[in-house]
Amino acid sequence: MRLLLIEDTARLRDLLAESVHDAGWRIDSFGTLADGDAAIATTAYDLLLIDLGLPDGDGLDFIRALRRNGLRTPILALTARAAIDERIAGLDAGADDYLVKPFNHREFLARCRALLRRAAETAAPHLTAGRLAFDPATGLLACADQDVPLTRRERAIMEILMREVGRAVQKRRIEHALSEFGDDISTNAVELVISRLRRKLGSYPSGAALETIRGLGYLLRELKA
Repeated sequence: MRLLLIEDTARLRDLLAESVHDAGWRIDSFGTLADGDAAIATTAYDLLLIDLGLPDGDGLDFIRALRRNGLRTPILALTARAAIDERIAGLDAGADDYLVKPFNHREFLARCRALLRRAAETAAPHLTAGRLAFDPATGLLACADQDVPLTRRERAIMEILMREVGRAVQKRRIEHALSEFGDDISTNAVELVISRLRRKLGSYPSGAALETIRGLGYLLRELKA
């Protein structure tokens, strides 16, 4: 899962990013609508988190414009505007949910999970490769109905590989995914996570192989029966 946050308060932006990372998701955070709009134009997100009071424009107008342009990504509006009419205006503008500041971070994550589940129900429910099935909404990987335990770094890499089955994924793309957790990335961090994933997949009848493409990156390939 990859989320976008547009929030101009740096402290709140950092706290929400930390909560999202702890949930095992990736997040891109920006302080202005202009920067957020540029990110949306180049990146596919699973959920947008948009503050309504921003220094370079009104979040409601921004949401309306996104919907007019055909964007169907779920949107959670974050705002200090608590009046019922303002909540209704946010939902009518195209937001899928509305959270009033200050809010509890557990409730914030619960609302994110609900929106992601709702979106997953209208899309392909799982990513598959061989006998592997990955649920992007929960980050759970299963093989032949057996749960495969993954760390948050392994989940991030597995989602990328499952979305690109049969195609090579560049190493720097995976390094970027790991860096979004706010951790320092050592020179061999990717190799270590890939090695652990390869061992785990080898412990199950996965019907898939995780291969290293020398000089490029990695590839998850379905094995022929």
